[in-house]
Amino acid sequence: MRKIKKSYYTIIIFFILILSITLATLIIPSVKFSEYENRILTQKPEINIENIWNGQFEKDYESYLNDQFVLRNVWIHFKTTIERLIKRESKDIYFAEDNYFIEQHTDVFTNTTANQNITRLTQFLNQYKYEFAPGHMYVMIIPNAVSILKDKLPPYSSPYDETIYLNKIAQSIPTETWIDTFQTLSSHKNEELYYRTDHHWKTLAAFYVYQQWVKNQGFYIPQKSDYEIKTVTNCFEGTIQSKLGINDVDDTIEIFLSKKNISYTVYKKDSKKIENTVYNFEALNTKDKYAIYFGGNQSLISIQTQLNNRRKILVIKDSYANCFIPFMIDQFQQIDVLDLRYTNQKINELIENGEYTDILILYNASGFAEDTNIEKLNR
Repeated sequence: MRKIKKSYYTIIIFFILILSITLATLIIPSVKFSEYENRILTQKPEINIENIWNGQFEKDYESYLNDQFVLRNVWIHFKTTIERLIKRESKDIYFAEDNYFIEQHTDVFTNTTANQNITRLTQFLNQYKYEFAPGHMYVMIIPNAVSILKDKLPPYSSPYDETIYLNKIAQSIPTETWIDTFQTLSSHKNEELYYRTDHHWKTLAAFYVYQQWVKNQGFYIPQKSDYEIKTVTNCFEGTIQSKLGINDVDDTIEIFLSKKNISYTVYKKDSKKIENTVYNFEALNTKDKYAIYFGGNQSLISIQTQLNNRRKILVIKDSYANCFIPFMIDQFQQIDVLDLRYTNQKINELIENGEYTDILILYNASGFAEDTNIEKLNR
């Protein structure tokens, strides 16, 4: 009888707990944005007969409950802590040496989009290779941390070999357009090239690639002594750490300030604002501190410098380019920066009217492989 009573009480307590959590989730006002995860959270879906009939309402409501679950951040943190103790990975993220959280990108490079994007890129470059002088169209697809920092991965890890995909791109596009950044970054792999908690490369890595790019062009190769290297924050918690739901590792963000002090203006099409710096220091007071570069991703940015060398470049990019572009201010009179994810701008019209002397396409490898917006190159 005592055992039956114990079981009975356990069941009652369990159901009270479940009921309490459910009621709390429904009663507490929905949170619109998670600073912790740096993303918009799902809101309660409206009741719609059509969506109920086709099953969409149930899916949306499940997403809503997952995102608005009471004490959600606490549960995520607890789950990840347990996984770090007994496993070597979670949510396709490796728990690597030196407190690095490194994304696997397991299936990104073998899907249909990855191969289609190589074809789309090749078509674009072939279309314009006679309109630009030799050596004035460049492609830099930057390897991810999982490739460069593979020595830090847990034992017996077997991530996809990104060099297979990078070599496939190199073999498909015009030879003179490809810049192989893998060897450059590999030669500096013992330095802090990537954030521990975020998917981006650090400004130091961008600097080494910038050196390589300038060398390919035959210009003066800048040295670290040409810049004031400034740490702007030492408490950056990036997107990967947010995905894991933990906050026990901090990153630093450094910026390289050129000693040439070339003045410039920055026009942002989205806000129609003209500013005199590429840096948004207010972002350092937010969760998304990487937005110090331009205040985050924009559809189209135009930088006009005081240089009068008639060099004008169009940069087609993802967010990896955000910390690379400031280095280019010492080199070009005009830098137009286009992010295909946020625009439907026709590339042919932009090139036709821009009078560009150069084009640079800069993406991180996994970002390029999975971005369906690459198709806009040929519209």
